[in-house]
Parts: sequence; C-alpha cells; structure tokens
Amino acid sequence: MSDFIILLLILFLIICLIVTLVGFVFYTGLFSEVVIRTGSPPVKNITIAYKFWKSSYKASGAAFTESCSIGPKLSSVGVFYDDPNQTPADQCRYVVGSILCENEEKPDEELQRLYEKFGYKVVSFPEVTCAVTSTFPNRCTLSPVCGAYRVYPELQQYIKERSLNACPFLEICRGGLIHYMCPLEKQEEFCVPELLEKKASDDTEETVECEEADVTEMVSGEPEQKSTSETPEVVEESRDAVEASAPLLESPQSALPEEEARSEDGEQVEKASSDSVGSGSSFEELDLEVEEEKQSEADEEDHNGQQKPVVMGETMGNREE
Repeated sequence: MSDFIILLLILFLIICLIVTLVGFVFYTGLFSEVVIRTGSPPVKNITIAYKFWKSSYKASGAAFTESCSIGPKLSSVGVFYDDPNQTPADQCRYVVGSILCENEEKPDEELQRLYEKFGYKVVSFPEVTCAVTSTFPNRCTLSPVCGAYRVYPELQQYIKERSLNACPFLEICRGGLIHYMCPLEKQEEFCVPELLEKKASDDTEETVECEEADVTEMVSGEPEQKSTSETPEVVEESRDAVEASAPLLESPQSALPEEEARSEDGEQVEKASSDSVGSGSSFEELDLEVEEEKQSEADEEDHNGQQKPVVMGETMGNREE
C-alpha cells in the first residue's frame, strides 16, 4: 500500500513539473502571436547613453545587464546594424544603452555623468513618421531571448516580401513590452559616430588596396604590352618569309634551268677571258718578231754604209709606237 502511494506521489510531481514548464514557456511569451505592421514608431526623438560593440549578438545580454544595473528605472535600448545571416558573428556591430530622455526633454546631468563615468557616450536619434514595428511581452529575463527568436525572422520576412528599405533594427524594452522597430527613413541618422568612423577607415583601406592593386597591375602589365606589341612584328616577318619561299617551293624545276644557264654563262665568260689573254700574248710575240726583223735589216745596212740614220729613226719610231 505504501509503495502505491509513493508511485502516485512521483507521478503527481512529474505532472506538476511538466505543467510548470509549459506554464513558464507560455508566460515568457514564446507562443505569443507576432503582429508586424507599418506605421508610426513607439518612440519619437530620443537621447540615449550607449556603448558600441562588435561581437556576436548572443553576447548582447551582458551589455543589457550592465546598462540596466546603472539605471534600473530607465528603458533599455539596443540598435543592431548588421544581418547575422550575411555577416560573421564576430563582425556584427551594435550598440546597447539606456534612454536618458524623449521628445524635447533634457537628460538628467547627474545620470548622464554617471553613464559617462562607466565609458558610455551620448547620442540623439531623430523622430521618424514611418517604420516597421512589432511588440513582444516582456515578463521575465528570458523574454528578450524568446522575442529575438520569434520576432526578428518575422520582421525580415515582412521586409523582404515588400522590398522595403528598413534598417537598422531597434529593440526597446519598456515596461511589460519589448518594442521592435525598423525606420523607413533617416536611416543614416541612427548610426553612431563609431560606426561612421569604421566605415570611413574601411573605405580608405579599400581605396589603398585598390591603388596598390592598380600599381601592381600596371607594373606587371608593361612587359605584357611589350610582348604583345612584339608578337605582331614576329608574325608579319614569318608571313613575309613564307611568302618569299612559296614561289621557290612551287616551281623548283624552273629554278634549276636558271642555275644551269648561269653556270654556262660563267664558263663562256671564262673562255672569252682566256682567249683574250691568249690573243694579247700572240700580238706581243708578233711585235717582237717585227722588231727583230727590222733590227737585222738595220745591221745589214750599217755594214753597207747606207740609210743608217733613216733606219734608226724608223726603228725608234716603231719602238715609240
């Protein structure tokens, strides 16, 4: 009997535990209906004390806890600039802080100095007339986590289906509700100075990298241009050589008779030159024979004692000739 009672108690405790868990889940708002609409935002122009962060959005809970510990009675605010589906987790940029004042009110100087003491900065966001908004119950510490799990996918789908230019995502915890809004105008005025400085530095780095890449391309491109300019000349020279050799390849037989004719002409020239040399030598021999005959006649006349001067004159004239 006692064992049966123990089993009943165990079953009762298990059922109570399950009911408690289900009730807590409903209490957190995990199964609450998410309504997305476009209209006027829940806040107007606001002044906030913030810290800039660059890390995973999952680490933003500690930043909210720090901000709430400084001003527990103030509304918390977070501004998320990057899409976690397209940006690496450690490169996501956001700010977390507290709302110091709204509309035309001025922030409390003591409270502002307190935040600045802990490294917070102050910035003002403008009023917008149109934004994509939604709400989620803020009932416990897990409500922001459940809200992010439920609301952000619905917001992204709503914006994508209607092709809206809505950014950044603002999350404002006020009272029993978490307000989500994405302004449709004046988006640049919701950027903090740190974000603009980082954008400017990134742009300068990109420009420097582009200039270095252009310089390297120019330096590496000079020899390529030279080679490309030289290749047409080489191609033209090869074409000229082919065209010049084409007739020789087409008519080899016609070239051979020309060479034979040239060789025959050379032989004839050699023969003519040899003949001319031979004729020149024969003429010289004839002149020598004539002179010898005249000389013999002159000697005979000397013996006879007649016509010696005339013969000598004739022989001298013939020699001169």
